Amino acid sequence: MKNQYNKTITACFTGYIVQAIVNNFVPLLFLTFQRTYHIPLSQITLLVTFNFGVQLLVDLLSVSFVDKIGYRASMVIAHILAAAGIVLLTFLPELLPSAFAGILIAVMTYAIGGGLLEVLVSPVVEACPSDNKEKAMSMLHSFYCWGHVGVVLLSTIFFQLFGINNWKFLAFVWALIPLCNAYVFTKVPIAALMEEGETGLSLKDLLGMKLFWVLLIMMVCAGASEQAVSQWASTFAEKGLGVSKTIGDLAGPMAFAILMGTSRAFYGKYGDRIHLDKFMIYSSLLCILSYLGVSLLPLPQLNLIACAVCGLSVGIMWPGTFSKASAALPKGGTAMFALLALGGDVGCSGGPTLVGMISGALGDNLKAGILAGIIFPVLLLAGIILCRKEKQEL
Repeated sequence: MKNQYNKTITACFTGYIVQAIVNNFVPLLFLTFQRTYHIPLSQITLLVTFNFGVQLLVDLLSVSFVDKIGYRASMVIAHILAAAGIVLLTFLPELLPSAFAGILIAVMTYAIGGGLLEVLVSPVVEACPSDNKEKAMSMLHSFYCWGHVGVVLLSTIFFQLFGINNWKFLAFVWALIPLCNAYVFTKVPIAALMEEGETGLSLKDLLGMKLFWVLLIMMVCAGASEQAVSQWASTFAEKGLGVSKTIGDLAGPMAFAILMGTSRAFYGKYGDRIHLDKFMIYSSLLCILSYLGVSLLPLPQLNLIACAVCGLSVGIMWPGTFSKASAALPKGGTAMFALLALGGDVGCSGGPTLVGMISGALGDNLKAGILAGIIFPVLLLAGIILCRKEKQEL
């Protein structure tokens, strides 16, 4: 019975690779868009905010329709929209009077797909019969990291070999992955998240539970702890080591993503021998130390190593919080997963924003901004301890 769901889990792993393509391919083309379509950089940089803004909105709205149309239909739609958005990028900017409007429509299309995937993939894996759901969840989330690494590396190699002006051919290649996975999701078995006859907790029920609020804040802190350093790692490499942006991206965000993926894959492999709470507590402590290393150590090389260690430390936070929520609130249903995804996305945008605001207020002192961001792993650690206490009282 369980073997039937191996294909489902593999398709979900691919779903997170699709999510990585959606979030990380277009930023590689920002300067190309600026040069080709004569769009101001101030407008181009809005695309990242717009992408995550749409995903946040989808996280929120998905509560009202995913259960009605079903997980299979939602999964197929999510993948088709992701593929469509990437393909639209190749011709819509030239077809419409405003190139920026064309890019915006394409980004909106794949962002809806990406937002849906974020809500859907974790509960589909959670519903699959398995001996250790925490292991499966951690391994699942490691595939976002490998997808991120793969998109940046393979795209960079393609641009070097064939020139960045041929990016449209690569876009079609990346679009094939969600298209093929959409077909796979029409065939694979999808287990019900609830037992027959059971219904998930309503939005009102969830928001009335103290334990859920602790988990939601943990999710915000997980996203913020991850992105507050990740988003600035390239800047550290460029400024501190005096290297080019390409080398900075490889030395900064790539090293961060590889170690974050390694942490998740490690727990995905050996999670049955490791207590999740202990792993998350030690990871939070390591994260606090890495933040201190990034902000207080005097040598730029050491700052960069601390950035990479931060990637290792935050790996378990997002999937671990999902697993804790599933175990603590088994009737949470789609509403719980959608709100947790929303919380994670709020953290992903809020963490770097706080760091940037504090840095700007203190004369572009990035180290001071990172030091202020230490509040996120500290709150996450407090949340883990509080969550254990709340669960015992249930």
